[in-house]
Amino acid sequence: MKKEIHPEYREVVFQDTSSDFKFVTRSTMSSNETITMEDGKTYPVIKVEVSSASHPFYTGKNVFIDTAGRVEKFRNRYSKKTQQSESE
Repeated sequence: MKKEIHPEYREVVFQDTSSDFKFVTRSTMSSNETITMEDGKTYPVIKVEVSSASHPFYTGKNVFIDTAGRVEKFRNRYSKKTQQSESE
């Protein structure tokens, strides 16, 4: 590999701002903010809005969309167009 062209790959903390969930992983992202974790080490912190702790899919708090209504609207709209083309 060529030297000095790759970003620094290091341990960072990702913090979910909506649930205050934190986890340590490796990344090339950089940040000016730091945080001290339970292990006593200081890491750069990257703040994210959504993680597995707050995403509806992972938390089981899914909002179900009325797909039946969408299907009916589509069928009604499509049937009108096919009826018009058949009558011509």
